[in-house]
Amino acid sequence: MAEDIIENYFAIVDYGLGNLFSVKNACDAVGIQTVITSDKEEIFNASGLFLPGVGAFNDAMKALESKDLVDTLNQFVKLNKPVIGICLGMQLLMSESYEFGHHEGLGFIKGSVLRLESDEYDKKILKIPHIGWSHIFRYGDSLNESQLENQSHKDLWESTPLEGIADGEFMYFVHSYYVKPEDEHLTIAISHYGKNIFCSAIQKGNIFGMQFHPEKSGPWGLKIYKNISNMIMKKTVKTSP
Repeated sequence: MAEDIIENYFAIVDYGLGNLFSVKNACDAVGIQTVITSDKEEIFNASGLFLPGVGAFNDAMKALESKDLVDTLNQFVKLNKPVIGICLGMQLLMSESYEFGHHEGLGFIKGSVLRLESDEYDKKILKIPHIGWSHIFRYGDSLNESQLENQSHKDLWESTPLEGIADGEFMYFVHSYYVKPEDEHLTIAISHYGKNIFCSAIQKGNIFGMQFHPEKSGPWGLKIYKNISNMIMKKTVKTSP
């Protein structure tokens, strides 16, 4: 890494299975400085990191292991800097996945990655993967859709990357699996696909995950990236040289 370190940059972790340039383009659009990297020092010195991903869970974990990045990510999380998982990246934050077998994840959040159920819905067979636009709703005590739409939960998304996003806003999804945290109160947004009601955004301290792709979700997706930019502007974090 060059001696002149860019201040307040985010590392976009490159392990060979991410939609890296889509994330970078969204960051560029809102003024977030980024470095696409698999270099441990660049990751460790970043003000925050994005862990994007597309593909299979086990392939992704093997790729992280092959680049010797698992321990780096573990150490980074302990620095209390923002960690943003997107799509497969969100799933990797969990402790285990049942995609094509049983596999261990990074374990930053206790919980499992499970397959969406394909069943008849509205007289049609529900297609998996779930591809397209779906609402995100603030998580409530009840998973009844009509109740969720009427609950305000005004403070739930405050001080998170979803701050200022309307309850029920559309976001773009491409996935066959979803996360189920052991502590359901870490869920901050849920979405519906047929009879499936699943966690679409999660937060635990400095760790935030989205099952949808904000970089493919139009102006409101860019608003999420802008919120992430504001998070780092409000908080100066000292890192090791």
